[in-house]
Amino acid sequence: MQFADCVRSRKMVRSFRNDPVAPELVERIVELASRAPSAGKTQGWHLLVLQDSETSKFWDTTLPAKKRSSFKWKHLLDAPVIGLVFADSSAYVARYNESDKSSTGLGAGESSWPTPYWTVDASFATMTLLLAAHDLGLGALFFAVFSGDTELRELLNVPKDLQLIGAVAIGWPRTQDLSGDSSSASGLSASRLRRTPAQITHFGKW
Repeated sequence: MQFADCVRSRKMVRSFRNDPVAPELVERIVELASRAPSAGKTQGWHLLVLQDSETSKFWDTTLPAKKRSSFKWKHLLDAPVIGLVFADSSAYVARYNESDKSSTGLGAGESSWPTPYWTVDASFATMTLLLAAHDLGLGALFFAVFSGDTELRELLNVPKDLQLIGAVAIGWPRTQDLSGDSSSASGLSASRLRRTPAQITHFGKW
């Protein structure tokens, strides 16, 4: 797939088949994501992967069974892979304490950074991961973890100082079936018009 086609055709997928995703495909996606830009090549992001039956740990914690009857995206729970993206700010402070970066003063602590590059870099990597999944014919959805964050961290033994960027569901897209299953549909935001380059760009001044 050409890059422009990959970018233009990628979308957030909310409905999956429960067919497994081969481990080598997950590794390929992560390898491509690891090539995203990274300040000082710190690469201070992590992906905690839950596969197949392990995904129940995520859903049982963040969306308990008693709340699922009103959940619109029923087949989102069929995604065979849930990845949790974390950013490690301490890795950036340590990296910028090294001899080739110490003159920047950014090794003094998180407060020295005018922009939290750990969040930026983890976001770059996540976007690259979404594109890599689409390029392989897989569907993916990035979404925030709105509830159960603390319980999930404890369950999965995640270090407390890592920033949770969000979750990524990955799997084979499910097409709308004959019963008219609405969980295959796009979100309402998909109908919003895309801003043009002229609306986005400011040349010379605001």
